[in-house]
Amino acid sequence: MEETFVMEEQIRYCKINDIIEEVHYFHSRKNYPLHTHTDHAIIGTVTEGSVSIKENNEDYTFNLGESFHIMPNVAHMLGPADENVYSMVCLCIKAVDSDEVYQSIEDYSTQLKQQLLDTPEAEFSISDMSKSISVSPFHMIRQFKAAYGLTPHQFQIQSRIRKAQKLLEQGKSVTEVAYATGFCDQSHFNHSFKKIVGLVPSEYRQSVIHKNPNGQ
Repeated sequence: MEETFVMEEQIRYCKINDIIEEVHYFHSRKNYPLHTHTDHAIIGTVTEGSVSIKENNEDYTFNLGESFHIMPNVAHMLGPADENVYSMVCLCIKAVDSDEVYQSIEDYSTQLKQQLLDTPEAEFSISDMSKSISVSPFHMIRQFKAAYGLTPHQFQIQSRIRKAQKLLEQGKSVTEVAYATGFCDQSHFNHSFKKIVGLVPSEYRQSVIHKNPNGQ
């Protein structure tokens, strides 16, 4: 009788240095919802199946062997282009002085963005956020989303997850990280983390591989 093997979905992170991280996605059916990469660009190559990327209300399909790139602060969605699994390898390249691109954006959006990056764990209501930069809540949300592709709340959750990744890479426990990044309970933390990263925090903690630039 012929045996059937089901290939396991995996994500493998390999930190090359402080600027570049390599991420391998194996046999995935994961759909990543609308999000941005605040401080890094993505260069990816499809190694199995096909990948669909939606960016600026345009749909793009990349097939086996084809490459794509996503610039910092560009809101996008990514997932399988059809019912089959996909695999890909991505280089996440940290952008130096990426805020220079946005010098024309109103100061309060930049200030709020920095506030959310610096202290994503802090509890900010929309009212608190707008008061801190002296604008109406509606105007703040509209301008912030126009500038960065996400609402302030979405951006804050994403910033919390990015901070959580760094803390997990340092070997801190999942419970410590959930508390340090402002999540009220571990279940909410697990759900939010997996939605953005594709793994629950404990899986990510185990999968992270630190590799020095010489590959030793």
